[in-house]
Amino acid sequence: MPATKLLPRIDSPADLRRLTRHELKALATELREYVLQSVAKTGGHLSSNLGTVELTIALHYVFNTPEDRLVWDVGHQTYAHKILTGRRDRMHTLRQMGGISGFPRRAESVYDTFGTAHSSTSISAAHGMAMAAKLKGEKRKAVAIIGDGAMSAGMAFEALNNAGVPHGGLQADMLVVLNDNDMSISQPVGALNKYLARLMSGKFYASAREGAKSVLKNAPPLFELARRFEEHAKGMVVPGTIFEEFGFNYVGPIDGHDLDSLIPTLENLRDLPGAQFLHVVTRKGMGYKMAEADPINYHGPGKFDPAVGLTKPATPPKPAFMHVFGQWLCDMATADPKLVAITPAMLEGSGMVEFQRRFPQRCHDVGIAEQHAVTFAAGLACEGLKPVVAIYSTFLQRGYDQLIHDVAIQNLPVTFALDRAGLVGADGATHAGAFDIAFLRCIPNMGLIAPADENECRMALSTAYRRDHPVAVRYPRGAGAGVEVQRTLDELPWGKGEVRRHGERIAILAFGTLLYPALTAAERLNATVANMRFIKPLDTGLVAELARTHEAIVCVEEGCTMGGAGSAVMETLHAAGLATPVLALGLPDQFIEHGDPVKLMALNGLDADGIANAIAARFGARPALVRQKS
Repeated sequence: MPATKLLPRIDSPADLRRLTRHELKALATELREYVLQSVAKTGGHLSSNLGTVELTIALHYVFNTPEDRLVWDVGHQTYAHKILTGRRDRMHTLRQMGGISGFPRRAESVYDTFGTAHSSTSISAAHGMAMAAKLKGEKRKAVAIIGDGAMSAGMAFEALNNAGVPHGGLQADMLVVLNDNDMSISQPVGALNKYLARLMSGKFYASAREGAKSVLKNAPPLFELARRFEEHAKGMVVPGTIFEEFGFNYVGPIDGHDLDSLIPTLENLRDLPGAQFLHVVTRKGMGYKMAEADPINYHGPGKFDPAVGLTKPATPPKPAFMHVFGQWLCDMATADPKLVAITPAMLEGSGMVEFQRRFPQRCHDVGIAEQHAVTFAAGLACEGLKPVVAIYSTFLQRGYDQLIHDVAIQNLPVTFALDRAGLVGADGATHAGAFDIAFLRCIPNMGLIAPADENECRMALSTAYRRDHPVAVRYPRGAGAGVEVQRTLDELPWGKGEVRRHGERIAILAFGTLLYPALTAAERLNATVANMRFIKPLDTGLVAELARTHEAIVCVEEGCTMGGAGSAVMETLHAAGLATPVLALGLPDQFIEHGDPVKLMALNGLDADGIANAIAARFGARPALVRQKS
């Protein structure tokens, strides 16, 4: 890390508040460099964190944290917050196993007032905290910091609709800070707007406005005229009318990198009662030219040299599953004009950039609106189109009601491409796709396929797309076994698995990419291995056959064991009256923390060694055939 003068003195926000305004600006420079150097060593979210340095300093300087509550939305922009709240010396462990999280976590620090990683929850949580303070008679502020992308979700507007009005005579004292990093600061947001922002956030303006209201209410026509004039005057320079209609006092937009503007405005808003709304404009990647020029690729980079920037690896990596999906999407769209693709703000992450370029009218990025994405797909399907929803497994949880009521009950042919199924590594429990098998297989009319490799993934997508009912295809983050992908649009036999290795005594039923460690384990144990492919409909004939011809069944899946594929196998055997013992291997009944994906798989017993040793421990395989863990 580079030598710094001020940052080593900041172990808590209390230390920050002792600095002068001039020192705060110097601190911002040091803090931004520290964030850059830290992320370069560990990987993580960069552009968003560089863009919120001054805002983070200003918030901790003005508000009495942690007594005042800062609630961050998504939380991927909280690295500066972590550094200023006593975790500076642990930044080298960021997103590493046993280290600090890349998102706020209540168990990690009292300054992390609300755990998060999914978007659009901050206003609801801050409103709850602010209302709790009122009910308990405690005098404190709650501040929600939400990005313009997260503001696109319905939950944010549900919270605004509720938080801006009194309840039982109580009005929550809270501030919503809209961090708008998707627009430039044009001339109308210059000196005049800065002056207006400070004026509108000040006590004089607030008291004058309330005083005028009390006088003019006795003359309704004049009151209505004054109200309309105020809204019109503010609307000429600010886009805040909609937030005023929710009951918030809107202020801004102001420059989110200008501490001389941020601090006095926040101080004014801190002292105002009720629901306040501050619109700040920041720039992603601020202070690091490469990230400013390319904020998307610098959104979540791996390790890199800040002096050089991101570089292509010397050896081209194996194609990731998301790229297999992206290519299939383009090929199927070429073959079928009815295909329409939908994603909730995951265009790059889902591998859809090329599809958007080639088929712009058939590509819908609906923003962070998972519920809308699912029901929008249902509407398309009602009119004879063939929607494909590209969504992370963990984000589909947010559209579960719509999946059941709007898609499955109506038995509509919607294809769900579930990326990031299973463990995801450094992003941790909030992003892990641990539950999709359990929550999808219980829904009538749904199909669920777990391909074992890249080529099978392409075939599974074609299979799902051509069905006349909803089907989900789940695949993990990153690359698979490196199997060559055929460019045809062939299908898998519906509901059929395949035996990939014939052995004795033990039959391993592998679901998804765990087929390959299962095959390695089977070589040591001389076990049979079936590539099941389909979780629903399960190949019950194959399951029964293997149960009758083997002493025991072992199910392997990268998902929760409770209600998972192993449970489906047990249900099948019970229904068939077969008492063959079953060992279900998968993710335990706990949230898996962040860490290296390979190590996480080993720790959860889902690598080849773990599978072999679990079988040996349960069914007494000969120890000589099992290589113990080193």
